[in-house]
Amino acid sequence: MSKPESPSPGRDLLTTAIHGGERRPRPGNAITTPIFQTATYVFRDTAELVDYMSGNTEREEYGRYGNPTQRVAERKCAALEGAEDGLGFASGMAAITTTLFAVLSQGQHVIMTDDCYRRTRQFCRGMLGKFGVDVTIVETGDYAALEAAVTPRTRVLISESPTNPYMKVVDLDRIADVARRHRLLTIIDSTFATPVNQRPIEHGIDLVLHSATKYLAGHNDVLGGMILGRQETIAAIRDCQGVLGGILDPHAAYLLIRGLKTLPLRVEHQNASAMRIAEMLDAHPRVDRAHYCGLPSHPGHEIARRQMKGFGGVVSFEIKGDLDATSRVVDAVEIPQIAPSLGGVESLIEQPALMSFFELTTEERLAVGIKDNLIRLSVGLENPDDLIADLRQALERV
Repeated sequence: MSKPESPSPGRDLLTTAIHGGERRPRPGNAITTPIFQTATYVFRDTAELVDYMSGNTEREEYGRYGNPTQRVAERKCAALEGAEDGLGFASGMAAITTTLFAVLSQGQHVIMTDDCYRRTRQFCRGMLGKFGVDVTIVETGDYAALEAAVTPRTRVLISESPTNPYMKVVDLDRIADVARRHRLLTIIDSTFATPVNQRPIEHGIDLVLHSATKYLAGHNDVLGGMILGRQETIAAIRDCQGVLGGILDPHAAYLLIRGLKTLPLRVEHQNASAMRIAEMLDAHPRVDRAHYCGLPSHPGHEIARRQMKGFGGVVSFEIKGDLDATSRVVDAVEIPQIAPSLGGVESLIEQPALMSFFELTTEERLAVGIKDNLIRLSVGLENPDDLIADLRQALERV
C-alpha cells in the first residue's frame, strides 16, 4: 500500500516543491517519478474494466485522458499553489483556451483586462465571438470600469498579475470582491509571479493559470501549461480536455516535475537579481524608465508589497533613444540571448516592438502601449554582478 502524499499541509515551500504531490513507494522504487511513456493502458480482465468504467477505481485508461507522470506534475503544482486540483496541458495557451471552452456557453460574456497576454486577448476577441461569446476589455487597474462592464450575461473575469511587459499589478482582493458580488468565475494568469511570489487562490481567485514553460519548468527546454483551482471546476475542464486533446505529454511532465523541485531556489535568486538590476537601470542616465513592481516608483508597488512575497525576475526598461538605438543595446549585451519566453536559467532579452509586435507600425504599437525604445529582460541564474556589468557596457552604445 502506498503512503499518503507528502508533505503535509503547512510545510515549507521548499519541502513541498520536492515532495509535494508524489506518493511512496514509486514504481521500481525509483527516487524520481518515472516517465510512463505509453499511449494506452491494459486491464487484467473484463471485471477490472467494468469496475473502472463504473467509477469504483481510479486508474488510467488512454493517454489522452491522463498519464501517471502527468498526474504527479498536476498534484505538485496544486500543492505549491494551494489549490485542490490541477490539470496539465501541452502549453499555456492550450490551458486557457480549453478552460474557456469548458466554462462558457453561447450568449455569455467575458471581461478581461487590457494587459493580459496578447494571444489570450486574440483568442477571446477573435475566436470566442465565433461561438456567440461577447468580450469586453477594460483597462488594467480601473476597477470602476471593470464593475461597470458586468452584465447579467457575464460569466468569467480574466486578468493577469504581474503583466507583460510593464509589470502592472492587479489588486487580487478587489478582483475577487467584484467577482463574488456578481457571481463571476475569476481566472488569474500568474505566470510572472509563480506560487513562490503570489498565491491568488488565497485572495479568493477561482482559477490560476500558468505557462509552465516559463518559471515552473525553468530550463527553457519544455512546453507546458497548468490550470489550478477547485476540484469540481478542474474536473469539468478535464472532460473538455479529453475532447480537445491538448494533453501534457509524459516526457514534458517529467521535465516539469524536475523543474518544480528547484522552483523556490531559482525564483528567490531571480527575485534578488532582478531587484538589483532594476535599481541600477532606474538610476542609469541612459535609461528613461525602468518597469519593475519592486521599485517604489512603480505604480503597482504598494499592491505588490501587500500581495506578493517577491517581485519576480522580469525587468522592462525604456532607453533614451529610438528603435535603432534600442537594437544596438540588445545586440551589445554578451550574456542575455535574444529570444522570446522567460523564466529559465538563462537570461533572455528582447525588443517587444520587434519580437511580439513586429507586424504593427510604430503608431499601432503605441496604441497598444508598446514603445520602440522598450526592452524586456528575463533575468536568469547568472551572477547579478556579471549581468549588471554587461548591461552597463551595452548602454554605452546609446
